[in-house]
Amino acid sequence: MSTAQATVVPSFIAGEWISPQAEGGTQVLDANTGQPVATVSAGALDVAAALDYGRTVGQRELSGLSLHQRALKLKELALYLNERREELYEISYRTGATKIDSMVDIDGGIGVLFTFSSKGRRELPNSNVILDGPTEPLSKDGSFIGTHIFTPMAGVTVQINAFNFPVWGMLEKFAPAFIAGVPTIVKPASPTGYLSEAVVRMMLDSGLLPDGSLQLLSGSARDLLDHMDYRDMVAFTGSAATANKLKAHRNVVDGGVKFTSETDSLNAAILGPDAVEGTEEFNAFVKAVVSEMTSKAGQKCTAIRRSIVPEQLVDAVIKAVGERIEARTVIGDPRVEGVTMGALASLDQLRDVRQAVQDMLDAGGELAYGSLDAPRVRTSGERTEIAQDGAFMAPVVLRWSDPANPILHSREAFGPVSSVVGYRSLDEAVELAAQGAGSLVATVCTNDPEAMRALTLGIAAHHGRVHILNRETARTSTGHGSPVPHLVHGGPGRAGGGEELGGIRSVM
Repeated sequence: MSTAQATVVPSFIAGEWISPQAEGGTQVLDANTGQPVATVSAGALDVAAALDYGRTVGQRELSGLSLHQRALKLKELALYLNERREELYEISYRTGATKIDSMVDIDGGIGVLFTFSSKGRRELPNSNVILDGPTEPLSKDGSFIGTHIFTPMAGVTVQINAFNFPVWGMLEKFAPAFIAGVPTIVKPASPTGYLSEAVVRMMLDSGLLPDGSLQLLSGSARDLLDHMDYRDMVAFTGSAATANKLKAHRNVVDGGVKFTSETDSLNAAILGPDAVEGTEEFNAFVKAVVSEMTSKAGQKCTAIRRSIVPEQLVDAVIKAVGERIEARTVIGDPRVEGVTMGALASLDQLRDVRQAVQDMLDAGGELAYGSLDAPRVRTSGERTEIAQDGAFMAPVVLRWSDPANPILHSREAFGPVSSVVGYRSLDEAVELAAQGAGSLVATVCTNDPEAMRALTLGIAAHHGRVHILNRETARTSTGHGSPVPHLVHGGPGRAGGGEELGGIRSVM
């Protein structure tokens, strides 16, 4: 039964699908129409049983396969999901995602499975133990030696995911854990968890996964952390406030539960002094900013929140960004032909983003493009007033007279919102980027090697990834906000300090 027909989004625990009572649950709505999709219940579930099942059955079944065998299963699983993408797209539309947004999430997640399958079989031994470096002699005659090795964790990895990428966010954590031989419990975010459930159901229906290697906990995490210990790991994606609350749990602080997080990130894009109007770099920069504002309706942890540009180019950048939005962005239900940007994931999310923008305006920001009023959307080929039940928001660009305004570098509006600020020197540009207190990614856009070097080295310690953009790389770049499975995804400070992906590094 599809999640659209289900009363409650079910969980899969200890080998069984379980649907708690719907009473007291939260109704999840279609982000575009406001129509009910499913109910997420916080009803009782035996989460201790889920952990025990993973530690026993899951560990036993996974250990019966070698690293190569587990990696090969990821390829088979990717092929299986690949044939069922259209069904997932139809579900994904309800989250406000366009077809392109859904491809980034669904195809991107499947692509992670393919990549890890390939790297696992090419770069790892066909065993269950990985040697880490050469043997170290500990005696003069060589009779006593030491060797570093990696073996699988003895417990489970619990992934607590954000609402914006219900498929990719799940699969990019599942793939390395599966190769490593560690069972996974998925706890998706409630607003889009029905899509995660559909994918988990497909994965289990494939018959490819060993028993206990994948479980699903829908709704709240309940008392899950109360039952975890040093054998287990939490991989969290979401707000810094929630991450800090979870990290303060006694089983993390004193019990040895491993905890990694990917949290808030006020990512920057820096335009070099040479990238004036008319240059390929200027055009590539504007394209990147608009893409990050409108892809997934700006609901990306990697989106460009701060465009840091030469002071004399602030007006030109704002004008060019506005013109590109006008020319290329059509807001509406993503199931309607021609729509390029759908709704935010929920009405709660819409309220949060509008409030964040209002707070920034009250603190000194200026509305340079867009409006907080309900946008006009396209239906049947013409623009009409938006239905009140949809979580739609128009793109917004803010201007700042004071580029060091604290709220600019501390408050994130997690939607189609970006700010443009001016700098007078490369040193000031570096300082402004660093005021984000740790970010996942920054773009440096220039064709001047010296400016590129100064900016990249200046901001590197404050970012998990630096995206170099110029007339050459723009031809093949996957974009500012596209984590790739080969490279580390994470960032210091405010961004959580985590390191996901990175190829085989994440398996380790």
